[in-house]
Amino acid sequence: MSVALSPSKSAGPPDERRRHGRPALSAGLLAAALVLAAMSMLSLAVGSGDVALHDVVAGVFSPDRSVHGQMVMQEIRLPRTLAGLLAGSALGVAGALMQGVARNPLADPGLLGVNAGASVTVVFAIGVLSLTEPSQYIWFGFLGACVAAVLVYGVGSLGREGATPVKLALAGAATTAVLGSLTSAMLLTDSRTFDQFRFWQVGALNGRDIDVLWQALPFIAVGGVLALLLGPSLNALALGDDIARGLGQRVVAVRLAAAASVVLLCGAATAIAGPIGFLGLAVPHAARLITGPDYKWVLPYSALLAPALLLFADVVGRLVARPGEVQVGVITAALGAVPFVLLVRRRNVVEL
Repeated sequence: MSVALSPSKSAGPPDERRRHGRPALSAGLLAAALVLAAMSMLSLAVGSGDVALHDVVAGVFSPDRSVHGQMVMQEIRLPRTLAGLLAGSALGVAGALMQGVARNPLADPGLLGVNAGASVTVVFAIGVLSLTEPSQYIWFGFLGACVAAVLVYGVGSLGREGATPVKLALAGAATTAVLGSLTSAMLLTDSRTFDQFRFWQVGALNGRDIDVLWQALPFIAVGGVLALLLGPSLNALALGDDIARGLGQRVVAVRLAAAASVVLLCGAATAIAGPIGFLGLAVPHAARLITGPDYKWVLPYSALLAPALLLFADVVGRLVARPGEVQVGVITAALGAVPFVLLVRRRNVVEL
């Protein structure tokens, strides 16, 4: 499999493009932040039940738990919105990072077997250890995601060439297949485990305790800062390993740092919200439509656009089936499927 990114269509000397483009990109980043703020407010204000606007405001800043609307804000909507912010930002940055390291526009967090690793350990926690609360078993999901990513990178690094994009993709596919079969085997033998697991597997933001979010925050913060620091190195890596080495980059060290960042981000996001698909794939492409191929801008744009999209999808899921709701993982899959098909069909983006 060979991947070829279409060349950028910018004109003029590089210094001139950089001088004129940076203010526009900074303004665009501010606009993305405003969009994220608007989606956050929408997530707090809109839901399957009706809450008065003054209860929305009071429920965030000075809650009175004896008032039903303010209790809903504190117990349900505020943790749900914070979960969307953390998980969405982590998945967006991880997706952009993986596409940069793998030099593959179709790469997403699932490439490292993160979802499969998280799933098999969550099933083990529910079925074998009899853990029933999300605050208990989602940390097994984090552990499984980390172990799977390390395993894939270790297998993909075997040989003199090291962790090449093709070897990482093949190792990820093989690991996902093996772990997926183990998950299915455990679920088929225990219907109780399947009933609990299916609500986590689809991907959701509801029912997340605020303490779990505080525990996940340090992992996301460290992984996000590390990813942003890797932006210039990803730009060099996009030119090929040999050219990157000629520019003074330590290719192996960059890939190891990127793998560590992806493990932290994807593990924490999967622990919070379950395996949410397409977000890490689609959002970096939307960011590149705005910024071009410069990962110093793609990464922060992805960190803002991904949670905005996730919160929007969550709001849609609350409204389309009132008084019930559709889990956010279903909505993101529906929103991401069409761009994914169009991306595959664009021959100037990827050739198989």
